[in-house]
Amino acid sequence: MNQQRVYILGGHQSDFSRNWAREEHSLFDMFADTVKKGMTACRLDPTEIDVGHVGNFVGDLFTGQAHLGGFFGHVDPALAYLPATRHEAACASGSMAILAAMADIESGRYDLACVLGVEMMRNVSGEQAAQNLRPAAWSDKEWCDTPYVWPCAFDDLIHQYQNKYGINMEHLRSISKKNFKNAQCNPNAQSRKWQFNVDSFTNNDTENPVISGQIRRQDCGQITDGAAVLFLAGEKRAQAYARKRRMKLKDIPYIKGWGHINAPMLLKEKLVLSEGQDYIFPHIHKLFEQTLQRANMENLQNINGLEVHDCFNITEYMILDHSGLRPPGEIWQAIEEGHTQAGGMLPVNMSGGLIGLGHPVGATGIRMALDCYKQVTYKAGDYQIGGARNMMTFNLGGSATTCASLIIGRE
Repeated sequence: MNQQRVYILGGHQSDFSRNWAREEHSLFDMFADTVKKGMTACRLDPTEIDVGHVGNFVGDLFTGQAHLGGFFGHVDPALAYLPATRHEAACASGSMAILAAMADIESGRYDLACVLGVEMMRNVSGEQAAQNLRPAAWSDKEWCDTPYVWPCAFDDLIHQYQNKYGINMEHLRSISKKNFKNAQCNPNAQSRKWQFNVDSFTNNDTENPVISGQIRRQDCGQITDGAAVLFLAGEKRAQAYARKRRMKLKDIPYIKGWGHINAPMLLKEKLVLSEGQDYIFPHIHKLFEQTLQRANMENLQNINGLEVHDCFNITEYMILDHSGLRPPGEIWQAIEEGHTQAGGMLPVNMSGGLIGLGHPVGATGIRMALDCYKQVTYKAGDYQIGGARNMMTFNLGGSATTCASLIIGRE
């Protein structure tokens, strides 16, 4: 049975450098502003939208606000009775919203979906933000003796690499340098105006202080306010959209492949399952295979760039190590040879990623897909990958617990 294609009509991303609370704006203000600007960018009337999906992880803890699907009815009167759902899967919440919208369209239930990811995180102290992010782990079973759960968790992943393959910390630091450099070309990046010096990516405790174990400040993704929206459509609706705007259907990107896999919540249990295997996280390698297979692609040779989940530089390293680009434990060779840099064989996180662009948790999966849409429609501006036809995302939540990926491209 052939499922109908799901097309991406376009979308919008907020400026991730903004502090919305400091500007005396609310989570709803961010939600409404992003949806309205997305409709304007796509030249869509709100009456054309059939269903809404919202990716959000911790609106409840940061802002005291849950039940976000009800916000659509306050954006525009035409959306007053829009069916809508909020989706939560830690840092993969946005991807879950996309997958749910795809299922709506593929089933024929709805023809055009508004998929929004939104998170407001800079309205509390850093210590409180760290506490609010704790529930992405098993909160009373993992890393209970540290205030900084996720730096501690991904420091444990560095130790896994050190024990299994060996790892050069300079390769991790080069990932951060690359992503901050890429972010300077992105007008929406949180760090686009940040300044660094010769000690910023070293073991200098003043310029690059320790956060937890071997994790230092420049190894980390950002605490970010931000939102991103996409509009997805079935083939008939996409044809009508193209016809009305004097476009060709083949010029509208569609989702060629997708993957979704979960592993047990506890990192210890994941490592038990991987004992004796080549990969630290076999399920991540399986997800790459699953996504490529659904796109009728054998490997990454047909992919022109990746947007991956670099909540820490070790996370990007780990994802690439499981991609099949190099044998397990040898991805450092591709990094050292410059393959993941701008102009390389497979540029990674040209947007700046979570380290350089920012990481509003519930919006990240949707923002990744929007950047892939921009790349394959040649709308990425100063961070455009030349000749991009197919792009791939990899979004994860927790300690690689919920994992999802998309391949987005044109004919």
